[in-house]
Amino acid sequence: MNILDTIGNLIDQTAFFGLSWGNYVMILVACVFLYLAIRKGYEPLLLVPIAFGMLLVNMYPDIMKEEGLLHYFYLLDEWSILPSLIFMGVGAMTDFGPLIANPKSFLLGAAAQFGIYSAYFLAILMGFNGEAAAAISIIGGADGPTSIFLAGKLGQTALLGPIAVAAYSYMSLVPIIQPPIMRLFTTEKERKIKMEQLRPVSKLEKILFPIIVTIVVVMILPTTAPLVGMLMLGNLFRESGVVKQLQETASNAMMYIVVIFLGTSVGATTSAEAFLNISTIKIVILGLVAFAVGTAAGVLFGKLMCGATHGKVNPLIGSAGVSAVPMAARVSQKVGAEADPTNFLLMHAMGPNVAGVIGTAVAAGTFMAIFGVK
Repeated sequence: MNILDTIGNLIDQTAFFGLSWGNYVMILVACVFLYLAIRKGYEPLLLVPIAFGMLLVNMYPDIMKEEGLLHYFYLLDEWSILPSLIFMGVGAMTDFGPLIANPKSFLLGAAAQFGIYSAYFLAILMGFNGEAAAAISIIGGADGPTSIFLAGKLGQTALLGPIAVAAYSYMSLVPIIQPPIMRLFTTEKERKIKMEQLRPVSKLEKILFPIIVTIVVVMILPTTAPLVGMLMLGNLFRESGVVKQLQETASNAMMYIVVIFLGTSVGATTSAEAFLNISTIKIVILGLVAFAVGTAAGVLFGKLMCGATHGKVNPLIGSAGVSAVPMAARVSQKVGAEADPTNFLLMHAMGPNVAGVIGTAVAAGTFMAIFGVK
């Protein structure tokens, strides 16, 4: 009898009989994400930890409860620590030279933020309150860290999981989502436009840029300090040339550690109970609409600049105005090269791409100011 009781207890302790159909659906979704990351190479640094966190929480929900391992990782998201550190790493990794060489790129980055604001009003029409609509709309910037940061600041922790997963999913799927939109709004002739080589940017300009941007943006919108400040600090590490160890740490070891913590904790917010509901479906749809509108707005503004400059601007670089760095810039290069293999748009697209990172952070700061969050 004791043996039978022991065997029964062991069976009861397995996950097979305690899971709902929703848990099995989420386990399947996690496996699909792993396939996309490993087999297809879609942002594996993001999708692998997110998918594995999703897998763990749907087999062992206690891992996200208080005292559970990933609960502590999640607190770092909720406190806006990990998103800010991600921004530092991005700044340390990224050359802001193309944006400095062509300040007009700021306009393309700003145009791509139209997707955020359009999604905000659409979310309100779909029944979300102002704070929730603002948190959801940031998905349109294809910026996972900013989405997490704003959701936490606006008190939308209940929606943080679906928002973060949608944002990171669309970041990963940039090479699939953007090209059809780019081709739809441009002609073959426009896609073949070759742009003049960017002017050289001096070391002094590169050092002054992060300092000036921090002063201007943070003075206007103090709430952007955690994101914009860390982004520019990381870039100052890179460009100053006197703290190479800090730049290497921020862009490598620290960045990868933070991605592990952030990715697994975001994935672990996607339990079946929290994820499989009407609100999540609305968030996923709104995120896709926001991202598509942002891409289209960037391309259309690129067409406007193309006309104003008599064909000197390739409209494709406008799609890089979303803040998925540097993937969106690479997509601009890829679509341009398909039209003309000798066309090289990558560095031109990096300008709007960096501007998009700053623009999305500014959009988040604007929403925080609107709702009185400090």
